[in-house]
Amino acid sequence: MNDSTPTSPSEPAIRVLSANLTPEELAAVTAVIDAAVEEELAEVLDEVQIGPSAWERSQRALRTPLHPGPGEWRSFSG
Repeated sequence: MNDSTPTSPSEPAIRVLSANLTPEELAAVTAVIDAAVEEELAEVLDEVQIGPSAWERSQRALRTPLHPGPGEWRSFSG
């Protein structure tokens, strides 16, 4: 097993190897890494989206207008 891979949900995903890191510095590094991961995930999800969204699928196309008059109903067989 790789040392950087968490073995359980309670094990941290980031391991700090420096003993001279203040809590504020650790928070800043964690925030930057978290923001970078979120940005990358958003880009990947945008590229992965295939087909129309649920909102687009639920919208029906508008029917073309009916034009009554001579010869317009010729193909009706009902």
